[in-house]
Amino acid sequence: MYAVIKTGGKQYRVAADDKLQIEKLPGEAGDIVEFTNVLMVASDGNVDVGAPFVAGATVAAEIIGQVRGPKIIIFKKHRRKHYRRKNGHRQDLTSVKITEILTGGAKPAKQAAKPAKAEPLAAPIGDKKAGDDLSLIGGVGPKIVKILADMGFTTYAQVANLTGDEIEKIEAEIKMPGRVAREEWIEQAKELAAGKPPRAKVDKEAKAEKAKAAKKSKE
Repeated sequence: MYAVIKTGGKQYRVAADDKLQIEKLPGEAGDIVEFTNVLMVASDGNVDVGAPFVAGATVAAEIIGQVRGPKIIIFKKHRRKHYRRKNGHRQDLTSVKITEILTGGAKPAKQAAKPAKAEPLAAPIGDKKAGDDLSLIGGVGPKIVKILADMGFTTYAQVANLTGDEIEKIEAEIKMPGRVAREEWIEQAKELAAGKPPRAKVDKEAKAEKAKAAKKSKE
């Protein structure tokens, strides 16, 4: 028995125990999702084709995990214009395992997952108010602060607890690979969250002290 379903603007031929990756759906590993846009069901030589969907047919699947597709490189070049642009993209996908193909309005053995609630982006460090001045992190200017805010990162705690996937998304958005590690955003955010002065201020004071000492030695 197999079916053809439509999800994420694509069609898939599926059977029980099939594993596939589809356009991202909300949910966590172990959740059950239902596909009601079933275009065709075939069983024991009988084929039921929908118009456009088969009435009462449902395909149930279990979410295995949230994954990302392979990196795609987009390169643009204009001849004789000194124009070159290179960007990368990795599509967010959901890996699922087909558990049941149901007809006649039957319901899955497991209940479908409810829409996932928004999770905090990171665990807090101490009791910090929402909305810190991220521009105090060296290498984070007004433009990057706005990009971070649009992505939901507004506190030192969130920056201090960035995951690998979040770092990759941020660097793709600002188009500066490796910048977070190179400029030690996480370490700086931890220092600021702990109440330490910004590194830029410390460096400025150290430079002033050095200049003062050099001037004194000349006198």
